Amino acid sequence: MPDFNSLLHFLHYTENAPWLFTRYAFWVFFVVILAFYSLVYKNTRRRNVYLLIFSLFFYYKTGGWFCSLLLFSCLANYGFGYAVWAAKRVLVKKGLLAVGIALNLFVLAYFKYAFFLTDFLNRSLTAEYEVYNWLAHWWNTLSGSGFDTFSIVLPVGISFFTFQGISYLVDVYRKDSDVVMNVLDFSFYLSFFPQLVAGPIVRASAFIPQLKRVYSISKQEFGHALFLILAGLVKKIVLSDYLAVNFIDRVFSTPGAYSGAENLMAVYGYALQIYGDFSGYTDMAIGIALLLGFKLPINFNSPYKAHSLTNFWHRWHISLSTWLRDYLYIPLGGNRKGKVRTYVNLMLTMLLGGLWHGANMRFVIWGGIHGVGLVVEKLLSPLRRKIPQKRLLTAIFVVLTFHLVCLGWIFFRAESMNDVQQMFFQIRYSFTFDALFDLWMAYPLVFGVMLFGFVVHGLPARLQEQVRGLFIKMPLWLKGVVVLAVLFVLKFFEQADIQPFIYFRF
Repeated sequence: MPDFNSLLHFLHYTENAPWLFTRYAFWVFFVVILAFYSLVYKNTRRRNVYLLIFSLFFYYKTGGWFCSLLLFSCLANYGFGYAVWAAKRVLVKKGLLAVGIALNLFVLAYFKYAFFLTDFLNRSLTAEYEVYNWLAHWWNTLSGSGFDTFSIVLPVGISFFTFQGISYLVDVYRKDSDVVMNVLDFSFYLSFFPQLVAGPIVRASAFIPQLKRVYSISKQEFGHALFLILAGLVKKIVLSDYLAVNFIDRVFSTPGAYSGAENLMAVYGYALQIYGDFSGYTDMAIGIALLLGFKLPINFNSPYKAHSLTNFWHRWHISLSTWLRDYLYIPLGGNRKGKVRTYVNLMLTMLLGGLWHGANMRFVIWGGIHGVGLVVEKLLSPLRRKIPQKRLLTAIFVVLTFHLVCLGWIFFRAESMNDVQQMFFQIRYSFTFDALFDLWMAYPLVFGVMLFGFVVHGLPARLQEQVRGLFIKMPLWLKGVVVLAVLFVLKFFEQADIQPFIYFRF
């Protein structure tokens, strides 16, 4: 039997072992949560409070005392949302909305962009400003702790719950969503643990009505949820972690030490890694939420089948792309103010989308590549519409789009601009096709996994749906056999050090 000290250790946040969907501790505790969930799920009020408590505990186990920042975001957005709804004059509504959005952006900028903005000011003004963590200073003064006041740690998932809070305020102002009267209900919406730290970004209009919906899950939905969780684990542990640890990370850390073929394969591998990592997380998030009786929106739809960048953004991180469209691109004017303004709005949206991913010029360049690509597609769209859409031509467009996306991934993944330059140099001047065969012989399992990943990703949607449907229709005992087989495969590919999800740092 575990003693009291073991229980305290379990309940305490451990910085080096945050809760992840790939940790055994999370799934053991989730089973316990489901067991007690059976006592409260019939009463929506008790169910929501129960899941709110667990969601806050989950975030504490993932991000430590930044849980207090999440609570602040819940209270602030609830308060501003109610104030915007209650205000009678349009000017007052706009003022409250502007202050609420500004507060969200200030918190995000403080934690995410303080060093970036300070460095920009120092370069622009030839100054020597230093970042000072006033929150750590105040906490040290109040509690006698010893937090470093010259560094700022990025809270896990801050971009996701901040964007979700902003979307709620705007939707209440636009009357696209009803105001949430109960602060506990709103806090549950903003902190729901499956999608809390890496999305998908959930609109209030889609989630809030589910708070009052009686729990219900059919056999088909249970099978679908289990399928998504298994698929997500395979994507994360096999396609993402295994490839990263055994090949991709090594090349990206010192690209100059590897051949052009190895650098190019690392870029292709990273395209698969980040897809497996991020879509794997959202698959598990959607599956876990469905087991609890809540439906989250789809976030990925075979993005590397895209035949254009526009189509890519209809398939990749769908909740973010639609968020940028509805709360940035359209408010900027969208395509309503002429062609030139449309192109400018596209570029601004993608540049800011790149900056959202990280306070570094590499992410801005990544956004710029996509922005320029989207603008060029807009310019060429009249010509492209005149070209007969043959299968071969579509396949060529798919290949071109994939390589343009991979070009962006180099800037997204590289640790410095010097590494970017070294990678381009190696691919340009140190590439031979003979080396590809040598690579396959040197890394047979790595490239076998890569081939498996791209083949499965490229399967027709109809065939993928047939596989999912076949699993859903299986009797429970056969589902159990499949689960055990998948767990055996996951154990084989499991790495010694559990890899955090890539989008946790965004």
